[in-house]
Amino acid sequence: MSPDPVRLGGPRFLSAEPAALYRELRRDFGAVAPVLLDADIPAWLVLGYRELHQVTGDAVLFSRDSGLWNQWERVPDDWPLLPMIGRGHSSVLHTVGERHRTRVAVIGGALDAVDPFELRAHVERLADELIDAVCADGTTDLVARYADLLPVRVLAALYGFADEQGPGLVAALNDMVDGREDAHAGQLHVAACMARLVADRAARPGDDVVSRMLASGRTAPGPALTHEEIAKDLIVMLTAGQQPTAGWIGNSLRLMLTDARFAASLFGGRRSVAQAMNEVLWEDTPTQAVAGRWASRDARLGGRAVRAGDLLLLGVQAANHDPQVRTHGTALTGGNSAHFSFGHGEHRCPFPAQEIAEVVARTAIEVVLDRLPDLDLAVPASSLTRRPSPWLGGLTTLPVRFTPTAPRG
Repeated sequence: MSPDPVRLGGPRFLSAEPAALYRELRRDFGAVAPVLLDADIPAWLVLGYRELHQVTGDAVLFSRDSGLWNQWERVPDDWPLLPMIGRGHSSVLHTVGERHRTRVAVIGGALDAVDPFELRAHVERLADELIDAVCADGTTDLVARYADLLPVRVLAALYGFADEQGPGLVAALNDMVDGREDAHAGQLHVAACMARLVADRAARPGDDVVSRMLASGRTAPGPALTHEEIAKDLIVMLTAGQQPTAGWIGNSLRLMLTDARFAASLFGGRRSVAQAMNEVLWEDTPTQAVAGRWASRDARLGGRAVRAGDLLLLGVQAANHDPQVRTHGTALTGGNSAHFSFGHGEHRCPFPAQEIAEVVARTAIEVVLDRLPDLDLAVPASSLTRRPSPWLGGLTTLPVRFTPTAPRG
């Protein structure tokens, strides 16, 4: 008898080592597993590397158009996962064809204009400010007091937000991606902030990402991009740039604090920081699963009968651990970047966005290693817990201790 579908986001998904759960799902179900979302909404979780490559590479059979979903009549209006799955969304994530390519080009052009040297200097300044606030204490939580705060402050500056709006945006984004009772309120807060910023930049353009997108959107092929479309794409960029990057920072620091292979970096070395970051994208990626794709017709996938309109969730972490492609899972991945952590296919994360995320994450880690001597984990590694989110695998806390130092001002 086939095992019952697994509830996505249940206690097993919050364990310190989610890879064990994915191994069990692959053992019980194969490359594609049936899962249940909130309100017992069914979906498929794609676990296999080859299967995920097939789903993300075929935008016709496995569409990004959420209007195809055959479960909409069962989805309540207050469903907490709506902000991440979307009904009637018109963001770049849910458009297809030429309109999608146009919007990707507008996003890529606006981000590509960000100077990487200025970006790094900006990240260093903001990171130093955050470290100054805790360096004299001798203890801190590197997730709550650092990793969760830094990316959104950087992105807010690139967009043109006032710096004081950062904490509210962090809280709202957390609520959105955690998929709990405050998800809708978080979505409304972010949407309102972004709409005001777009309207302001339309009236008073500046040297920022929003102004560049507005300018490009007016001259893009086809109908000009509306302010609403640009605001929704900016929200997608903010969400994708904040929590996954924060998780990348936190998970990389966790790896360096708990794995002897990276201990040299904690005592003045830098060569293995990039290696640790790449290892995390394979072994402990901050984006565990992505919603999603919808089958445009009946199909077979991984031995499963997928029906037209079925929702497929992209099991990024599970696919990265697929033993058919990771035959030596204990070996370091080195420079291999064939993971799914940035996606694949037509809806892959734009390359300029990947570059910005890498600069933010690497600079953040290097500032910590420069500023906090004798850094050590302050709790047993087994006590660390994951975010209560079906989508993200970042840590809730990362308590550390170190020798107190004076702020740099």
